[in-house]
Amino acid sequence: MATGMPLASVKGEIFEAVLHFLPDWVQITVLALVVLAVVASWVIKLKRKLAYRRAVRQGVPVHVAAQYGQGRGADYLGAYAPQQAPPAGGAGRQESGADFLGAYAPQQRQGNGSA
Repeated sequence: MATGMPLASVKGEIFEAVLHFLPDWVQITVLALVVLAVVASWVIKLKRKLAYRRAVRQGVPVHVAAQYGQGRGADYLGAYAPQQAPPAGGAGRQESGADFLGAYAPQQRQGNGSA
């Protein structure tokens, strides 16, 4: 790299050198296929994004790993993922954001359900 050329330029030069030795009809075909592949990847990405937005707008539950632009390693573990421990407060109780607020959580009213 003594010439000071950026890597993208070197890769472009190699690509052009390989295409230079091919006949014109092959060069045009290769370039058209490269452009087609780039456009197809954009179309697929756009379709997935639109499908995700439609699902969210319609209230369809979307799996965490299927959400656009998200996903964690644990989402792909399947049967090997660690099991969720049951909440300490009760077997049927669901955790909410207030469970993690500590002293800042709103106080729950104790009563028989009448207001």
